[in-house]
Order: sequence, then C-alpha cells, then structure tokens
Amino acid sequence: MTDESVDALLAAAREQAAQGNVAQAVRLSRQVLELAPDQPDALSFLGQHALTDGQFAVAKHLFERAVEVDGGNVQLLKNLGLASLGANRLDEARFAFDRALVLEPDFFVARLYLGLTLERLGHRDAALREYFSAILKAQSHGRWLGPDTTPPPLRELVVTAMRFVDAGRKRVFTDAYADLRARHGAAALRRVDHALDIYLGEVAPEHPDPQQKPKFLFFPELPTTRYFPRELFDWYEALERNTAVIRDELLAVLQADQGIEPFLNIPKAEDVPRFLGAGPQGPPAWDAFFFYRHGMRYDENCARCPRTSALLDSLPLVRIRAHAPEVCFSVLAPGTHILPHHGVTNTRLVTHLPLIVPGDCAIRVGGEEHAWQEGRCITFDDTFEHEAWNRSDRTRVVLILDNWNPYLTDVEREALTGLVETIGTFNRECGVPET
Repeated sequence: MTDESVDALLAAAREQAAQGNVAQAVRLSRQVLELAPDQPDALSFLGQHALTDGQFAVAKHLFERAVEVDGGNVQLLKNLGLASLGANRLDEARFAFDRALVLEPDFFVARLYLGLTLERLGHRDAALREYFSAILKAQSHGRWLGPDTTPPPLRELVVTAMRFVDAGRKRVFTDAYADLRARHGAAALRRVDHALDIYLGEVAPEHPDPQQKPKFLFFPELPTTRYFPRELFDWYEALERNTAVIRDELLAVLQADQGIEPFLNIPKAEDVPRFLGAGPQGPPAWDAFFFYRHGMRYDENCARCPRTSALLDSLPLVRIRAHAPEVCFSVLAPGTHILPHHGVTNTRLVTHLPLIVPGDCAIRVGGEEHAWQEGRCITFDDTFEHEAWNRSDRTRVVLILDNWNPYLTDVEREALTGLVETIGTFNRECGVPET
C-alpha cells in the first residue's frame, strides 16, 4: 500500500479517537503499524492507550520504538519515562526524563516526574531540587497555582510535591546551622528560626514600619532604625581618618577611567527610567569601581587601590559566599536620580564614606533626608524605601560597603552566614532568579 493509504488510516484513527471511539482508533492504528512499523504517531497513540490501561511494559516498548524514530520529541520522551516509571524501571525513567529536559529545560511536567523518579530511587535531595524547579517554572507560566490551573491527572502529584518541597527546604536550610544549635542551644537561634519561617512563608512578617520591605530576608526583633548612631561603629574612625588617602586613590581611578562599570545591569535602554531619573545635565549614569561584588573580590581593582583595600580588609564587613560584601566607589553622574527602591535584608546595613560631594546631593531613607558630608560616614538600613540624587553639575562619589546590623549576636551572624549561603546555593541549583 502507498503512503497515501497510511495517511488515510492515520486520519481515520485520529477521527475515531476524537469521537471517543477508542477501540476503533486502536484497531486502525494497529493497521498502520502493519503497513509502516515505525510510524511514530501510531506508536505514540497505542503507547498512550497501553499507558492508560496500566500495561506499562507494552507502553514502554511502543514508546521506545517511537523514540528511535523521533528522538527529539519531548512528549514521547516524557511518555517513555512514565511507562518506565510504571514498569518500575526507575533508572530508565530517569534517563528518559533527563533526555527530555536536555532538549527542553522548561518542560516542567517532565521535571515533576523526574522528581518523583528520584524520590523513589532514594535521592531525596535531588528530588527536592527537581520538584521545586518544576513548581517554580510551572507557576511562572500561571500553572499549578490551584486546582483550576492544574490538570486533574497531575493534581495529587503536584500537591504531594509541594508538601515534599515545604518539608525538604525547611530541613536543608535548618541543617545549615544545626551545629550552632548543638553548641549554643535553641534559644540562641530563636530569631534566626523565626526569620527562616518568614522566608519560607510559614508565618507573615510583622514590619513595624510599612516603609521597611526587605526583598529577601526579614530578621525580626531588630530596632526599626533608618540611620544608625555613629557610636555603634568604632571602625568609623579608621575610615574617616584616611579619607584623603582613599580620595587620592579614587582620583587616580577616575583619571585612568578603567575598571568602572554600571552599578546596575539594565540590558534594555528603555528600562533605564524604571531605575534612574535624569536632570537637564544629561543622561543618567550610576557607575561603580568594585572592590567586592556579591562576595567576590576584584583583585585587580584592589591592587590599584592598595591603601583603600588594606583598610577594607581591616573592617567587619559582611562576608557571605556569593552574596556579600558589596564594596565600591559609587559614582553618580550630574543630574542622576537613583529612584526609590528597597534592599534585600535588614541583617546587613549599608555604610557610605562620602569622598566627592558637590552641592545639592542627598539621600533619603524612609522619608528622612540626609545631605552627605565629605569624610563623615553614615550607616542606614536599605530595606527602608530609599533614593539618592545628584542635582549638581559635577560627579558625586561615595565609598559604599556592607556591614552587619550591630544588634545581631555573634552566633546569629554565624548562623545567617551559613543559612544565606545554603539558600543561595539551593536557589541557584533550582534556577531561582537572583534577588
């Protein structure tokens, strides 16, 4: 028979299936395979029929044949994984789901079933990451937000996966500071536990001030303070005494015009007005010469400013792998306005040492305005809504650095370091966007 005959049988099988005449569709699909044993649509239909009937070995064989013909079809690979899972061929199921995800990483249904497979294999941590990734990706597409956005066949598994994720994340993150609990007792970690519960959504944050909105981690029971008293930071003296030294190295950097980069990564020019406002002086620009960014030391930049770098090394900076500190010369062009925004956590504060401050430059934190004074440090909690501007016709530069909130105990700082590193690693592995 000709290809036209095969096509006609396939069309008839599809029509019968659409009308609910499954037995007729099965009969016609089998006729197709008698004429064209490798026809992938017929193999797929018969495989799905066998899968529905619980004939997992039969379904697996049919999907294997279909995949041999069309190995780039992620739906076929997903169905092969389901058949293998039903047949308790777990390693083969894992391989099929992995192949589908290599071809289509955002295929969240395949990732959900990969999580189930890994859980059955006893790889609970790996299952946790796959379940969490699947849920995040599905919800970013408006799926699995509730029963109405979850297909009935998936509802039970999605709910089970969500419960697995809730318990698993709590376990992984709490383990990050379990040794400190063993050494110092539960009472010493009470506020850290509370902060973790807020992060996980188990309890609602109670912000004493509505302007305080951490984007990442809110630590409870800390004083609600916009600007912090100088007396809390005995290291101010070393910075301020060396203002001239730091400024000299800054001027050399500005003159060389190397190593300076945008503070914000704004890939599209049309998005700039969401973050930066401009005055009549020209286009806005907020640039930086980084000593550290997201916890990574910029060795070349540090070498160019050795005295500043040595001073920084002597300070109690927040040091969390892949997160902190952030230390830079912050360079604000004439007319630039950094629009109101919130920082990530009240566990760390931001300190400024003003180095070059023309007139009409200021910062506003939580509604309280402050005009910088060259050589005089200020420290503030950037989880309050804050903004800064340079309305002059000259460049403004401050040294920015991260330091711990002084109202944290040493044990809490150590616990937070481990917790934030663990959350960061977990989120990166699961494809969570950076905060």
